[in-house]
Amino acid sequence: MTPVLLTRSRMAVLFLRVGNLTFGGGDPTMSALYSELVTARGWMSAETYGLIYSLARITPGTNILAFCAAAGWVLSGLGGAVITVLAVTVPSAVVVILLTLGYEVWKSNMWAMAAISAILAAATGMMATASWQLVWPHLKPGRWLRALAISTGAFVLVERFAFAPIQALALAALIGAFWRAPEPE
Repeated sequence: MTPVLLTRSRMAVLFLRVGNLTFGGGDPTMSALYSELVTARGWMSAETYGLIYSLARITPGTNILAFCAAAGWVLSGLGGAVITVLAVTVPSAVVVILLTLGYEVWKSNMWAMAAISAILAAATGMMATASWQLVWPHLKPGRWLRALAISTGAFVLVERFAFAPIQALALAALIGAFWRAPEPE
C-alpha cells in the first residue's frame, strides 16, 4: 500500500476526528490512531508507534496528549506536535465550556435539572456496576470476607479519610499480597 501524501492539514483532520470521536479514554484513542497511522495510512512504522506509545504511557500527566505530541513531532516536527495536541484538546474544551454555559443558563429550570440528575444517576450506576464486576468473581465461599474487606476498606479510605485513590489501591494491593485467600476446593 502506498501511503497518501502526509500534509499537516490531513494530520490535523485525522487527530481531530479520532481524538474527539473515540470514546473510552486514552487507550481506545491510541488504538484507533494505530489503525489509522500504521495500518491504514502507513504514515509510521509499528516500531515507531510502539516507541511513542511506550514513552507516552510513562510520561506524567495525560498520556493521550503526550502520545499526540510525540506522534505529531515524528510526523511533522514541532508544528505537527502543536497541531495534533490542539486538534485533540480544543474541540473538547469548547464542548466543556458550552456545557458549563448551558448549565448556568438551565440550572434554574426544573426539567433540565431533572435530566442532569438522571444522567448523574446513570453514570453513578455504571461506575457501581463496573466496581461490582471487579469484586464479584472474588466473592466465592471461603474467600468473600477478604474481597469484601479489601474493597470496602479501600472505598472507606478514599471517601471518609480523603486518601488519594492511588494510595488506597497501593494499600489494598499490599494487604492482598499478605492476606492470602484459601485455595478453591
